[in-house]
Amino acid sequence: MESGMKTEMFEELLREFHRIPFDERQARLARWCDLDPQELQILKGVNALPVETAEHFIENVIGVFPIPMGVATYFNIDGRDVFIPMAVEETSIIAAVSATAKWVRKSGGHITTGSRGNLIIGQIQIPFAKDIESSVQSLTAVRNRLMDEANAIVPGLVARGGGVRDLVFRALPREDGTGTMLVIHVMCDPCDAMGANLINQVCEGLKPSIEAVTGEKVGLCILSNLTDGKLAYARVEIPGVDAETGKGIVEATQFAKTDPYRAATHNKGVLNGIDPILIATGNDWRAVEAGVHSFASRNGSYQPVTDWKFENGTLTGEFLAPLAVGTVGGVTMLHPTARLALKIMGVQNAEGLARIAAAAGLVQNLGALKALATVGIVKGHMRLHAANLAIAAGAREEELPRLKEELSSVLSKEKRISLTRAKEILEVLRANTAN
Repeated sequence: MESGMKTEMFEELLREFHRIPFDERQARLARWCDLDPQELQILKGVNALPVETAEHFIENVIGVFPIPMGVATYFNIDGRDVFIPMAVEETSIIAAVSATAKWVRKSGGHITTGSRGNLIIGQIQIPFAKDIESSVQSLTAVRNRLMDEANAIVPGLVARGGGVRDLVFRALPREDGTGTMLVIHVMCDPCDAMGANLINQVCEGLKPSIEAVTGEKVGLCILSNLTDGKLAYARVEIPGVDAETGKGIVEATQFAKTDPYRAATHNKGVLNGIDPILIATGNDWRAVEAGVHSFASRNGSYQPVTDWKFENGTLTGEFLAPLAVGTVGGVTMLHPTARLALKIMGVQNAEGLARIAAAAGLVQNLGALKALATVGIVKGHMRLHAANLAIAAGAREEELPRLKEELSSVLSKEKRISLTRAKEILEVLRANTAN
């Protein structure tokens, strides 16, 4: 099928997507992603995660915790239309990122992604190195042998084309002033695995040889979540942006570059678009967050992981940060819903997943900055929050549409809504219905 026809079909599937009934929404998704009835049942929560399976994931299982999973819409990434599954409880995230992706699409914008490197890091620490120079010379002399030994620990990874690629030696003055520690970085290509267990095994396995070669005592052997040898990149370019919006987004970025208090919230907005994808695919979102925040601080001050420029009516944004994710191993392949999430995105490997996550994070950030630069963040959040308030107020299914409508009207007039106000309106609606 020609690209133009596929795009038209995709946009037709998206028509009123957030307004149509659940079953129709699932049916459209099934047509685009080739999902069978059993997979749709999993998305409905039927055997989404059987307790019998959960028992093997963690200790002391007492049940499973359902969390809403939706899809971000209107994304075209690297020329491919894609639904992006997101598991998240916050009301505004999927709505905001989808609306922003639609704005990018309708404006003739383009989202492109890439990756820089594929190496994760394991650390072997010598906490009190007696002779740094001698130890480094000894380790350098047997570098190749040590790498061969490391790769022998993970033969399956080597067979898939991965493995240890290099050893890097770092001398670090101790913060407590009691000497110098030597840290050996084991640089490893994990292929499509996140790689934490693999690199930890390698570091532990190399410990005896490191001690024998250096005559030093090894301390910690553990991966680093600052995977700056494995970066994901995304770029969005939007023509025809009005000057007020474009300059406002750039100014918001300057605020984040200047003030770490603002940068923290700026980056949280980026991760609003990334974390739900990682949760939906069974990835370690905590590890990714640690890596992103560490990377943001790498130059001595906490900085935003996106940058925005506005020139001649064109708004350009870029994201660059470590996103160590996996599509094989662990929960990703064992959790039925996680497998489905990968299928929905058409993801074939870890790099593809990281690039989609990077694009979503950048677009989510754009949506937040656009709101801040124009109407403000509260208006959109509170309008979506009206649905939560309606449920919390005790509205029955048939009462929800009218109560949400009334709450939206109150928000427009009074600029604020609350649970107490929702309950008051519900009482009035019921009284009027009774009469």
